[in-house]
Amino acid sequence: MKLYNYFRSSASFRVRIALALKGLDYEYHSVHLAKGAHKLPAYTDIAVEGLVPLLELDDGTRLTQSMAIIEYLDELHPEPALLPANALGRARVRALAQIIACEIHPINNLRVLKYLSKDLKVDEDTKNTWYRHWVRSGLESFERQLASQAPSTYCFGETPTLADCCLVPQIFNGQRFNVDFSGLPRTMAAFEACMKHPAFQKAQPSACPDAEA
Repeated sequence: MKLYNYFRSSASFRVRIALALKGLDYEYHSVHLAKGAHKLPAYTDIAVEGLVPLLELDDGTRLTQSMAIIEYLDELHPEPALLPANALGRARVRALAQIIACEIHPINNLRVLKYLSKDLKVDEDTKNTWYRHWVRSGLESFERQLASQAPSTYCFGETPTLADCCLVPQIFNGQRFNVDFSGLPRTMAAFEACMKHPAFQKAQPSACPDAEA
């Protein structure tokens, strides 16, 4: 398999975590978003959305959208499972994952931040305030959801799930923007548990071939 991704892309990071948890090997292909590589013909010719990540299977089939890719991998390689065995558990995990993937990430990804700066002429401090506000607000919702559940090591249960694949990249990116993580005990405990796991260490940005100093 080939994974077209960018080391700082949280959506790419999610897929790298899933691949590492599954113990699956892949070729790492860097698409440098900050330099506009995703807009060049070399990439748009194979990625109709012009986004990362893109997973190319051994037969040449190409999959996009991190959540769809992760669920595909989970169905094809069911151990270790990233979704619970029961329907209610799967709904809980998907809800947690979607707080991040659908509520927080879409309004704070790189192309949105660039639009704020370049097109709307928002200054750097205001842009960063925007970012911190929406990440903090979303994580407060995430924390309330965790608090409504039984205590667990990870976001849901005693093994990493799709929710953890989403949480960790969001915390990493939030750290870059100095988001306030205080008062989020369950959220940060889950993050810390994940970062003790070898798969999360292997997938983190600093371990990527295209990581910048």
